Amino acid sequence: MTANAYPFTGKTVLITGGGTGIGRAIARAFLDNGANVAVAGRRPEPLGETVAGYPAERALTVVSDIAEPTAAATLVAAVIERFGMLDVVVSNAAGYVGGDLTALATSEWETLRATNVDGLFHLAQAALPALVASRGNMVAIASVSGLAGDWGQAAYNATKHAVLGFVRSLALDYGDRGVRVNAVAPAFTLTDMTAGFADSPQALAPFVNRIALGRPGMPEDMAPAVLFLASPDAAYITGAVLSVDGGTSASTGQPHIVTP
Repeated sequence: MTANAYPFTGKTVLITGGGTGIGRAIARAFLDNGANVAVAGRRPEPLGETVAGYPAERALTVVSDIAEPTAAATLVAAVIERFGMLDVVVSNAAGYVGGDLTALATSEWETLRATNVDGLFHLAQAALPALVASRGNMVAIASVSGLAGDWGQAAYNATKHAVLGFVRSLALDYGDRGVRVNAVAPAFTLTDMTAGFADSPQALAPFVNRIALGRPGMPEDMAPAVLFLASPDAAYITGAVLSVDGGTSASTGQPHIVTP
């Protein structure tokens, strides 16, 4: 999954939302590069599928809902108990709600915020002491929706803007303690969440129209960027937001008009 080989043998990586999509691709890429990998998510079956075929001694699955306030501390403790340390944390678990803001139920907003923002808050609180001890790093899966606005996504975009604020500020606070904090910002990516679009060229077309490379992202496109940011090759990179979006954010937003 990565063209380069990274020195993660003996390192321990925790990935939330590791049962499907981007989280699964990231987990397998770290496993392919020798890491001990703990994947967390709400459903045991997908988590098991993520690590299937890899050495059992290097894999841990933890059923956990990061939206629950106490889940992160329990999760980090389980990883350290199993592997003895924690070197990399990938905050990937996220939810999505779209539509007109006035139609959004308070409960929907609270669930969205609890997963996308509170989950990162609690995960960082629980993991940072261990990352200080290992001089490790954290990578958050953000979104180009955290860089600007989108129609019909005010609540979702607000949570992704918050993620980038966390990343930049934590990078400042923990840099002198040897911890790097960065983010990867995908654009439209084909995952379980967006699977309906893949079945309809008509529905997919407006998204592809905004992508310079002419195709939607795949989970496997995101994993190499995360491994790079977590690796020694990125030793002098912190507080960065790496857009892995096929050129989406390079555009002013004007439609792609093909001229004869």
